[in-house]
Amino acid sequence: MPGGTPPVLQLQGVSKYFPGVIANEDVTLDVRPGEILGLLGENGAGKSTLMNIVTGIYQADAGEIILDGYGAEFASPQDAIRAGIGMVHQHFKLVPAFTVAENIHLGWSETPKWTSKAVLEARTRALSERFGFPVDPSARVESLSAGEQQRVEILRVLSREARLLILDEPTAVLTPQETRELFAALRAFRATGNAVIIISHKLDEVMDITDRVTVLRAGRNVGTWNTADCSPEMLAATMVGREISRQNLRVRSGDAVGVSDVPVMTLRGVGVRNERNVPTLSDVTLDIFGGEILGIAGVAGNGQRELTEVLTGLIAPSSGVILLDGASAPDNAAAFAAAGVGHIPQDRLNSALAPSLGITDNMALREYGQPPIGGGALYHGGAARSLAEEIATTADVRIPDFAMPVRNLSGGNQQRLVARREIRIADRVLVAAYPSRGLDIGAIAAMHGYFAALRDKGVAVVIVSEDLGELLSLSDRLGVLCGGRLMAVLDAAEADIERVGLLMAGRGGAS
Repeated sequence: MPGGTPPVLQLQGVSKYFPGVIANEDVTLDVRPGEILGLLGENGAGKSTLMNIVTGIYQADAGEIILDGYGAEFASPQDAIRAGIGMVHQHFKLVPAFTVAENIHLGWSETPKWTSKAVLEARTRALSERFGFPVDPSARVESLSAGEQQRVEILRVLSREARLLILDEPTAVLTPQETRELFAALRAFRATGNAVIIISHKLDEVMDITDRVTVLRAGRNVGTWNTADCSPEMLAATMVGREISRQNLRVRSGDAVGVSDVPVMTLRGVGVRNERNVPTLSDVTLDIFGGEILGIAGVAGNGQRELTEVLTGLIAPSSGVILLDGASAPDNAAAFAAAGVGHIPQDRLNSALAPSLGITDNMALREYGQPPIGGGALYHGGAARSLAEEIATTADVRIPDFAMPVRNLSGGNQQRLVARREIRIADRVLVAAYPSRGLDIGAIAAMHGYFAALRDKGVAVVIVSEDLGELLSLSDRLGVLCGGRLMAVLDAAEADIERVGLLMAGRGGAS
């Protein structure tokens, strides 16, 4: 940074409190022109709250925001946007039925009041070329890949003349190729003197793209370092306050059960059609063996949800057959669960939990009909409470009140509780969809350990994830979905990340 040039953004002693919770306390950091700053921390460390203050969603209870050397106050997100601060959230906020050009110009004060489709597309094309984010202005957003949708989101922010771009988990839904394209565009944005803040749990990517890294822990800034002076192990330990070992979880324990000789679950020509009779899963043939972890890779929206729901009895296939231990599989989700099939769904709050019910009730959902909780005419509330306490202890989740609605817990804590509840019933198969979403690095390491231990007991574990690093460190075999089709099933130990990325994008051929 040239002498005398102030940071783009400075936070001085920023604090934010909620009833009974210290979200941020005395946080001081700066973001300089022409740099990419990584913002790391565990779940609940205060990253999102801090960025919500920077973008005007929240107002700080103490401290000061300084922009280009001058004090600033943002009463709303619109104030922050006018000041040149834009944020791209993990879950995109686009209108699927609109075109790229329409989404870019929606709600923008500089959109001409009386204009034509051709003019909007020409303006969008010019913005695309100016900022180096290639998009098709005439394409409908619903037809775009996740990476293409992300470009549209970023272009919307940049078109409003943002000089500070904040990205929340920007590579969560991208293929390796799309991640490289994004990073190239961010480096070009940085080269013109602009600044970027990236919130990410992917430490290898943080090491690749950032210039400096700030770590929050328990709402406080515990340090900022030049990325060149860091390692993933050092950052992980700083985030959680203890060493996090990177172990190869493919290595089995000495007493591990071997991979079964026959599949515990089999799919033969399985297809699924949605309510509009459109195929969402096509001709999937797959064997799943006990004592293995089968990873399923793919960009979100390519049949993963349908596959996990077929594997757990939530939906019946439109075609093909499913076998469990060689016999016809049950015809409903309750029977699948009773047969020892656990399920960690991708939408934990609405699919795995009853949001308005208490934590005790949610933890007892799978065992209501069994002793000691049920099984007769009576429901034993004390036994249900004991079960909930046991699950919470095992999951390392601190619960102030087991009667409070489960929706009051953080997303990460909800995920931990759901995982431990489902692992309890998974005698044959555990199907886990995006199990690391919303978890910090310490919780992810613990979750991976759960899966490895379950595999070593002889259970088949199916993990769906967009994170190839996660899949390659865990899986024995790796299947790749694209457009509802199983493109290939590979030996994970020999899988080439480039080939997997091409398969995720629909190229590379099947095997």
